[in-house]
Amino acid sequence: MGLYKRGQVWWMRFSYKGKQMMKSTETKDKKLAEKIHAKVITQIAEGKWLDRLEGEDKTFKELADKYINEYAKLNKRSWKKDEERLNNHLIPFFGDMVVTEITPKVISAYKGHRYKKDISPATINRELTIMKHMYTMAVKEWEWCRDNPVMRMRMEKEPPPRDRWLTYEEEKKLLDACPDWLHEIVTFALNTGMRQGEILSIRWKDVNLFSGIVILEMTKNGDKRAVPLNKTVWELLKAKARVRYLASDYVFTSDVGTKMDGGNLRTDFMKALKKAGITEFCFHDLRHTFATRLVQRGIDLYKVQKLLGHRDNKTTQRYAHHYPESLRDGVDVLDFKPRAAEQLVQI
Repeated sequence: MGLYKRGQVWWMRFSYKGKQMMKSTETKDKKLAEKIHAKVITQIAEGKWLDRLEGEDKTFKELADKYINEYAKLNKRSWKKDEERLNNHLIPFFGDMVVTEITPKVISAYKGHRYKKDISPATINRELTIMKHMYTMAVKEWEWCRDNPVMRMRMEKEPPPRDRWLTYEEEKKLLDACPDWLHEIVTFALNTGMRQGEILSIRWKDVNLFSGIVILEMTKNGDKRAVPLNKTVWELLKAKARVRYLASDYVFTSDVGTKMDGGNLRTDFMKALKKAGITEFCFHDLRHTFATRLVQRGIDLYKVQKLLGHRDNKTTQRYAHHYPESLRDGVDVLDFKPRAAEQLVQI
């Protein structure tokens, strides 16, 4: 039994019902830690100490703050989106509730609350996914609770994903409606399938015109990815390299050579769409256009998956219906009629 340090915080080790226990005193002050330890030992001797979970004294808001600051900011590029969903929706509903008292019944009430606001199943699922991971951390790493109530919830059924891509006629109209700088970015997206954030984050050090590839050091999945360049994009980058901002590391920049703002890009992209008369389309659909065109030309789904940077081939499977001809060889074999000597023997 005794005290020991983990980092700057004092922890206590003691025996309870024949088991060795280790608990944080949650203080850097050794004298205070000694008092807390002595109190626990006294409570054990008097039979008054209970193995309480930390989550029994913590609110959902405290769990959310810990998740954002100790996990999301350090491990997720999308942590700001998580923080936004927590602050705008999850915390207003669950915020003052005790972590260990949130049950599937309470979470079901949250679903009903969101549906009353005409929120889509997909949006609700994204919010519950964050909550589920928060509780996973609380159970496995922080020992705030023993149960993940979100794991016992069914996720909402979502409609099939949008399947929108540009026709070549629409592509010409869109490019004609774009100013030069946006024309370059749209062309780049259509020929690489990169996400908007990936495109705007490309630095010249990531571009190898000699080998014709761009290296994405950090993608949405957290993986490094090499993207080959076709002739259209290679010539585009070669031309940009001649007139690049010497003070800028980025390939696509603002007017003053700084990294381009994604919000400004989306605003001008929507203006170009309106000018071109193209509806129900967003920047991410350029990525869908890239994938759809590859599949329609007979490129196998494994290559499409690698080019898009999908970890799971199920994500890429959504494009499979664009090329039913890829299945033809599966039925063409039936046209072959074996000779009598080659007939299979029935057993």
